[in-house]
Amino acid sequence: MSSGASLPFRPAGTASVAGSTSAASVALVGGGSSVLVYNAAGSVAFVRFGMTGVTAGVRDTPVPPGARMLVDAGQLVTTASAVLGSGTGSVFFTRGDGSVY
Repeated sequence: MSSGASLPFRPAGTASVAGSTSAASVALVGGGSSVLVYNAAGSVAFVRFGMTGVTAGVRDTPVPPGARMLVDAGQLVTTASAVLGSGTGSVFFTRGDGSVY
């Protein structure tokens, strides 16, 4: 692959958390080094990735309501966590490969 090349995202599996102002974690499903985060909640979601025991906090990466963010999480990441700034709603984590969505 040439330097700067873009590969379309190819999803492999989706997991979700029922977000609230208390952090929730979920095991990622599927394979790949990228994770597409979709915040279906009505408030900002703060997300964190790791191997085990991951707990998101309000100082982690923000994802605006209704927004998506593609993250190069690497092959070793197995868990995602999200916490909402307010209210409740779902946050989806789709694992796959690719660099653009």
